[in-house]
Amino acid sequence: MDLPLALALVVILAIALYVLADGFDLGIGILFLFAPREEDRDTMMESIAPIWDGNETWLVFGGTLLIAAFPVGYSVLLPAFYVPIILMLFALIFRGVAFEFRFQARRSRRAWDYAFAGGSLIAAMCQGFVLGGFIQGIPMANGIFAGHTFTFLTLLGFLCGLGLVGGYALLGAGWLIWKTDGPTQVFGREIGHSALILSAVMMAIVSAWTALTEPAVDARWFHWPQILPLSLFPLASAVVVVLIWRSLWGKYEPATFFLSIVLFLLGFGGLAESLWPYVIPRQVTIWQGAADHASLVFVGVGMAVVLPIVLAYLGHAYWVFRGKTVSAYGHGGDDSSPSAGCRRSSSMRTDLHLS
Repeated sequence: MDLPLALALVVILAIALYVLADGFDLGIGILFLFAPREEDRDTMMESIAPIWDGNETWLVFGGTLLIAAFPVGYSVLLPAFYVPIILMLFALIFRGVAFEFRFQARRSRRAWDYAFAGGSLIAAMCQGFVLGGFIQGIPMANGIFAGHTFTFLTLLGFLCGLGLVGGYALLGAGWLIWKTDGPTQVFGREIGHSALILSAVMMAIVSAWTALTEPAVDARWFHWPQILPLSLFPLASAVVVVLIWRSLWGKYEPATFFLSIVLFLLGFGGLAESLWPYVIPRQVTIWQGAADHASLVFVGVGMAVVLPIVLAYLGHAYWVFRGKTVSAYGHGGDDSSPSAGCRRSSSMRTDLHLS
């Protein structure tokens, strides 16, 4: 069995699950200050209260697996991204503190609103700088990181950060459409348009930038005959963007959220195609950067035990807390409640809109 390949796929799975699972509750935080009413912010926070901390399990899982299975990659990637990773972790901690304190606060509640939103925004931007630096390449010499503290600060990283902010906000808007009712759902439908435009534009810019500035990526994507199958990625992404736009006021409430996941997976697939099979882009492959065989076997056995438990626990949590979040306006998930989500006529109620 090719253990480096198998464990690399598990690392990729953990990263993808983290981006998707923590992405929508980061998106709730990014959208937090745009919500026009205090009741909307209460409902937004309550919609993710049972599951937000469990979503971050995948960040720990992926990081632990990386250091255990691919120590060479970890030893280069961590020094290259010390600053954004530390800032991201502090932002996530600050965000968690704000989450808990806001429920108890009275006079200082607005301050915790800003802390929750700020922590979410900073975490997303830091992840963007890591992604941009990873795509652009990491300077190495004699097997170690050869850059400086702020090598990660690039225009591509900033663009990736904006793309993640838009993408996470889109996931958050989709979550609100699916899990809330009334004014909060209408807010999610309206803000989703801006989030979709930002994420789609940044996705196109980052893709074009990478192809124009990285010859290896250009050779992999735009040379004959591989351009034919690979062109399905941007074409499918364009179709999904259109479907998301149409779903924002559609009757099937979960559609926006799940289509946004599909858009993320298409972007993730395009990124994997551009950078595979490197753990350090264009320098160290997953086989060159893997630990010794005995370590890989040990990690593989542990992963085989832990991964099903984590999946079962989180799956159970989502199942237990399925359904609508009851808002301060009294809208629940039952059919007797006047739902803004299923009727276009709700969009005509001026008391529910942002302006």
